[in-house]
Amino acid sequence: MHNILNPEQIQSFISEGFVRIDNAFSSDLAVEARNILWKDIPADPNDNTTWTLPVVRLGMYFQEPFIKAANSDVLHSAFDQLVGEGKWIPCMSMGSFPVRFPSEADSGDTGWHVDAGFPGDDPNDFFTYRINLNSNGRGLLMLFLFSNVSEHDAPTRILKGSHLDVARLLEGKGENGLSFMELAMKISSLPKREEILAVGPAGTVYLCHPFLVHAAQRHCGKVPKFMAQPPLLLRQSFNISGEGPFGPVEQAIRNALNL
Repeated sequence: MHNILNPEQIQSFISEGFVRIDNAFSSDLAVEARNILWKDIPADPNDNTTWTLPVVRLGMYFQEPFIKAANSDVLHSAFDQLVGEGKWIPCMSMGSFPVRFPSEADSGDTGWHVDAGFPGDDPNDFFTYRINLNSNGRGLLMLFLFSNVSEHDAPTRILKGSHLDVARLLEGKGENGLSFMELAMKISSLPKREEILAVGPAGTVYLCHPFLVHAAQRHCGKVPKFMAQPPLLLRQSFNISGEGPFGPVEQAIRNALNL
C-alpha cells in the first residue's frame, strides 16, 4: 500500500507529537464495537438516568470489530511510516476502554501524564510502570474514537510538542527511566504548551508519540464517549543514538536532545 501520511504530516508528528487519521476504520465497525461494550456496562444505553458513574473501565477486547479497527490498511501504512517497517507488532486486542458518561462528578483520573511502557518492581501496579528514553515496550500512544467526540464529550487533552520536553526529562535516566508517577509529578515544571483536543467522528484515530503528555477530562455532553487507548507494541527496540536511518518517533527524540 502507498504511504498514507504526506511529508507535512510526518514533520508535524515529529515537531508536535501526533497526527490525526480520519476514517481510519469504518463507522459500522464502531457501532458493532459499541454494541459489544454496552453488554458489559451496568447501565441502559437508552436510559440516561442509569448513567450514574462518570467513567466505566472496560477491557480487554479481542472480538472481530476491534481487531479489524486496529488493523486497517490505513493504520498499518501509518505504523510503518512512523515506527518503522517490521518494528511493530499488530494490535490483536483493543486494550482498555475508559467509557465516559456525562457527569458532574470527579472521575479522579484527569491529571496530566505519559503512558508507561514496561513493568517496574510490581507488575500488578500500573503506577510503578516505567518509561525510558528508548520507549521500551511502546511504539505509539493511540487514541481510537469509537463514538463521535466533540469538545463537550470529554475529548482527551493533548499538550502539543510536550513529547520533546519529556525526552529531555528522560535523558540520562538510563535503561530504568522514570516511573509513571515520577514522571507525572515533573510535568507541572515543563514549559507551557498549547492544549489540543482529540475530537472527531467515530473512526478517527490519533497516533501519538509515546512521550506525549495528555489527560482525560470531565464529560459535559449528552452521549457517552467510547474511546480505546491501546499501545502499539514494539517487535524491535527504537534506535536513538545509533547509526540510522531514523524513523519519525526516533527523530523526534533525537531532535529534542540535539543529536
